Amino acid sequence: MLRVIAAFAVIFAITGGIYLVRSHSGANPDFPTGNPGVEVIVDIPEGATGSAIALALVKKGVVKSYAAFFSLAVADPRSSNIAPGSHRINSHISAKEALDQLLDTKRIANLIRIVEGAWTDEVIAQMEKVGFSKSELLGALSQLRRPTDFTGNEGILFPAQYSFGSGSTALTALQAMVDRFALEARASGIDQNADGFTPMQLLTIASIIQAEGETSDFSKISQVIRNRLKVGMPLQLDTTVHYVTRTRGHVFLSTEATHTASPYNTYLHYGLPPGPIGNPGRAAMDASLHPTPGNWVYFITVKPGDTRFTDSNSQFLTWKSEYEKNLASGAFGKTS
Repeated sequence: MLRVIAAFAVIFAITGGIYLVRSHSGANPDFPTGNPGVEVIVDIPEGATGSAIALALVKKGVVKSYAAFFSLAVADPRSSNIAPGSHRINSHISAKEALDQLLDTKRIANLIRIVEGAWTDEVIAQMEKVGFSKSELLGALSQLRRPTDFTGNEGILFPAQYSFGSGSTALTALQAMVDRFALEARASGIDQNADGFTPMQLLTIASIIQAEGETSDFSKISQVIRNRLKVGMPLQLDTTVHYVTRTRGHVFLSTEATHTASPYNTYLHYGLPPGPIGNPGRAAMDASLHPTPGNWVYFITVKPGDTRFTDSNSQFLTWKSEYEKNLASGAFGKTS
């Protein structure tokens, strides 16, 4: 989850001790538990401090006193996880109930959850559902401040949970996703040239890794990609075709689909596709830089949870037959 209350814990750490000394002599006025009032909307802006949150709760009649909430938040580390946005909170509740409700994501209006591997047009569609206009979103994409060495709109919207306060613009919202990506790219190291790859190529590899397998297999898939590139073998990855044809979640790829005309089709074109095929998470970014050593050039998910790696074409074909039997028997569920 995106932690967006920057300086929340810092403010508590600096002021908390002083405040607790001042309030030690008496109890802080607090509403009783179990008798909530009507719901109100409390807007928590990005970067809000603990003090500002406590004041907002008092102003809306949620808690009885600034002191009750602030002293609780000082002692509870969960307070640093309060997300910005418009929170639906009951009035006339105890400080503990207020904190619990602030941490309940179901109470956050316009919550946007970007899953790892989501395509940018899927992100845009989600944002439309919470009230942003498509024209505003598309305009914002052209105004984004991108990290150095990264271009385009695919791959730079970091998958996480977001919520934005009332009045937030599409540009503010999308830029927050790009800024989070910049932090994660820097922390992972993919914002630098490495192993002969540019940052954009590393991001592209990360997006393929994200789309191709489970987290436990990411570093092996990374090695397969590198091995195929090294020997001049086409990547021939189904997910690059799914990206072109927009066939999310399909296990089976037809022979006809492998002939789809697109530079992203790794059955037709050698090397990496021209850019990312989705927005990868941090684990995939890390794997793009840190492959598991091995000589594999083939991998296949024989059945859910069972992905196998080999350098033998005959072994791969044997496993492919097993996969086809499992596919026909319904082991993968709905496949089209």
